[in-house]
Amino acid sequence: MLRIKLRSACRYRELWKEELMCQIKRRSFLGLSATMLGGGLIAGKAGHGLGNGGQDAPDSVHHHVHAVSVMTETANRFLAALSPEQRAKATFQFNDDERMNWHFIPKERKGLTLREMSPYQKHLASALLAAGLSQTGYIKAVTIMSLEDVLKTMENDSGEHRDPEKYHFTVFGTPSATGTWGWRVEGHHLSQNYTVAKGQVVDGPSFFGSNPAEVRQGLRKGLRTLAGEDDLGFEVIRALDEPKQKIAIVDPKAYSDILTAASRKAALQGQPSGLVAAKMNAKQFDALRALVELYAYNLPDDLAERRMDQVNKAGRDVYFAWAGGIKPGDLHYYRVQTASFLIEFDDTQNNANHIHSVWRDFNGDFGGDPLKAHYETSHRTQRG
Repeated sequence: MLRIKLRSACRYRELWKEELMCQIKRRSFLGLSATMLGGGLIAGKAGHGLGNGGQDAPDSVHHHVHAVSVMTETANRFLAALSPEQRAKATFQFNDDERMNWHFIPKERKGLTLREMSPYQKHLASALLAAGLSQTGYIKAVTIMSLEDVLKTMENDSGEHRDPEKYHFTVFGTPSATGTWGWRVEGHHLSQNYTVAKGQVVDGPSFFGSNPAEVRQGLRKGLRTLAGEDDLGFEVIRALDEPKQKIAIVDPKAYSDILTAASRKAALQGQPSGLVAAKMNAKQFDALRALVELYAYNLPDDLAERRMDQVNKAGRDVYFAWAGGIKPGDLHYYRVQTASFLIEFDDTQNNANHIHSVWRDFNGDFGGDPLKAHYETSHRTQRG
């Protein structure tokens, strides 16, 4: 596996140009796949994310497959391949409380694990995971899973506690391009949650973690699964001059974990703290923007576009806060907060070699406001 160790925001921007070309190629491939699937997938214009109410952007000229269509197709193919017993484990009613029972620690969970699947079922499960992520995001997810094998060796585990196939796949409701349903892939350091309503999809909570943050022994020595999230955070804090650093650093001691933990609704007490982007110069703001874009583009095109709509709407009303040291190897934490979303990151456990990172939507996690609006519209129609 190649390891790219990036040291500057400029270098990341060059990589994002390369990634953009990869995404264009990926869109072409998915478009071809849609044709081959005999119309099972729906190709359409960009800009159908929830950020614009599901309407076509008037200036959109390129086409790609909607994430909701890919998710629906792959979820149905996955479920169709399961035995009745497996299906019973993998499915819940949409309104079941289990849908919001998420976490990122190693624990017993509901759902069907990879290790309970046959080889061809695992392929279909992987396709479902890929449907909810960009190529970059998918690589992060499967690498996070693979780190369980590293921990198994480090901890001399039997394989019961540390297992790369102990990741649970769960579908809530009946997958439909126009109905209301959801799905989740979750295990140690990975929790990806999606809600579909009336042909639109929202993601969140979206959690990626990495233990170890850097593999320091064995055949995979040097691997840094979430290098970008870590390095670009340092780029932002180091881009600030001393007076601005003093505002951004809200605590000299790093927090022990992300503050929102595994709460069902993301919330932080009080007003946003840290340095507001309105007080940053162009170079500093560019560094912050690069960091946020990294998180946004973990998702497929139309979901990433919705995240970027939120970013653009916030403008410079964005707060960057840091806790802990600012040198490599120091325990550290950061967050990026706007009125609509929150990014949290910490590297504080195992001597700063254990990362937690999350994107939370204050009003969109588990469907949130878009789902509420869908129900209100449906109820008005029924009463009418």
